[in-house]
Amino acid sequence: MRLSVIGTGYLGATHAACMASLGHEVIGVDTDAQKVTMLNSGVVPFFEPGLPEVLQEQLASGRLRFDTDFAGVADADVHFICVGTPQKPSAYGADLTQVWAATDALAAQLSRPTLVVGKSTVPVGTADAMLHRLRQNAPAGAGIDLAWNPEFLREGHAVQDTLAPDRLVVGLTRPEDEATLRRVYADLLDRDVPWLTTDLATAELVKVSANAFLATKISFINAMAEVCEATGADVVTLSTALGMDPRIGNQFLKAGLGFGGGCLPKDIRAFMARAGELGVDQALTFLREVDEINLRRRSRAVDLAREAVGGSFVDQQVAVWGAAFKPNSDDVRDSPALDVAAAIYTEGAEVTVHDPQAMGNAKKSFPHLFYASSAIEAVQGADVLLLLTEWPEYQDVDPHVAGDLMRKLQVIDARNALDPHSWRSAGFRYRGLGRPLA
Repeated sequence: MRLSVIGTGYLGATHAACMASLGHEVIGVDTDAQKVTMLNSGVVPFFEPGLPEVLQEQLASGRLRFDTDFAGVADADVHFICVGTPQKPSAYGADLTQVWAATDALAAQLSRPTLVVGKSTVPVGTADAMLHRLRQNAPAGAGIDLAWNPEFLREGHAVQDTLAPDRLVVGLTRPEDEATLRRVYADLLDRDVPWLTTDLATAELVKVSANAFLATKISFINAMAEVCEATGADVVTLSTALGMDPRIGNQFLKAGLGFGGGCLPKDIRAFMARAGELGVDQALTFLREVDEINLRRRSRAVDLAREAVGGSFVDQQVAVWGAAFKPNSDDVRDSPALDVAAAIYTEGAEVTVHDPQAMGNAKKSFPHLFYASSAIEAVQGADVLLLLTEWPEYQDVDPHVAGDLMRKLQVIDARNALDPHSWRSAGFRYRGLGRPLA
């Protein structure tokens, strides 16, 4: 089939390349000319394992191309809207500026009956408004149909999550459109990927509900970490015991610095804002506490580091391992790691950061911090080391080697990713969030 993908950010670029790998002819369109040039050159503008290989293979096949001209989408059979929906600058709600700009630009090209499919994470009710806007502004008018097909991508696993998803959810306005989308995803359905059809509103709610649940689970175990710190209990052992219960499971039940990135924080806040608009704000008031628990873990990491250096960061050297909000990503949006690093810096410390992939983005957002080319270089002369993003390579560092370079042997493991025994055996004072001192 001929597909267009509107928006070539993290979601759009991945979706376009992966749809081409399924045999479709795909054009990705974006207003960012630099991004389009990079993608057409086979360069992914962000770090995502496996995506450069898929992109380059599909460009070479001739099935994939990118453009800034919306006129190129006119002949597509299905149009996917994959633009960003960031949090508003001064409010909890989602900023739909990109959604409406993409809708209007696409509508001008729709001169024949076609199917538009939303994939962006939007407040419930957006799809109905989008359909009205498309039909009002498109030359084809009433011939335009809309479906909603939420994405469930995990940064670091986006290609796998697109080509081997755990489910495909499709919200429809017309039952006939199901056949069209089944053609789009035919290869996946042949591999028995579960398929669920529903209405537009339910499809819109699936993604934000999933993110709200995951955020709640993360904040729950972090709340238990607070209790563990007050009682001398060990949250890692507690989490293991809870995860053995099949009703609970162990995924997203790891205590630490909490969640960040471009999805969970802004999605739960937008969900709360939308609930207020709908008059059901009391249904989601618990998400406010979820958000606050998450932010408290960042403050706790700062407190532990301050305690480690004697109560003041002034004239102290602090090493930070990690800048991305999670491993296998270069995304620093709402990064807990950089939030903690910046807070320590503002209290007078000299902060040196290392990250395997996110250094460039971190420098743009936090140019006042120092950056090291390696994990070992970062700890040179440090009074305390904080592990803030659990990249596997940090777990492989020999604590004896790190200790030989540091001024004081102290480590704050804010992700509970290091082996406490190994670091203590090397002479370190080890602190993990939610874990006893010794």
